[in-house]
Amino acid sequence: MDITIRRIGPGEHAELGELTAQAYLRGGLLDFGEDDPYLVVLRDVVGRAAGSEVYVAVDGPGTVVGGVAFVPDGGPWADIAGAGEAEFRMLAVSEHARGRGAGEALVRTCVERARAVPGCVRLVLSTQSGMHAAHRIYHRLGFVRTPERDWEPVPGLGLLTYALEL
Repeated sequence: MDITIRRIGPGEHAELGELTAQAYLRGGLLDFGEDDPYLVVLRDVVGRAAGSEVYVAVDGPGTVVGGVAFVPDGGPWADIAGAGEAEFRMLAVSEHARGRGAGEALVRTCVERARAVPGCVRLVLSTQSGMHAAHRIYHRLGFVRTPERDWEPVPGLGLLTYALEL
């Protein structure tokens, strides 16, 4: 699959928001299904883009097939990043594009962006335990588990953390 990674364009916010929401829903990553309050956050790409850099993966015909939010240096959308750290969040790839390199290309873009941020020494992320395909990407790219940083954004939802030393 021919994949291009670029900053989100005008008019693509709703499309990426729905793609992200559906990826989390179909992946069984939301405790309350269609009633999960986190769906509002996942769909709010406009809000995300105001406080982070949003990148999309597009295929040959120009269809958005994935996206990610990159947060440089502990910006407002950071969950766990501190000083000297960048973070990425809400990595999602559409069902039909999985296994074709879009997810890895999005993560690689975040790695490149983190390396370009002055003073950034580490790229961090949080993930759910069931996101096995994503974990394989993280390991392949050199991320290591940081269990001392694992956390629960809401009671009962434990998130695993990874970091890449830059």
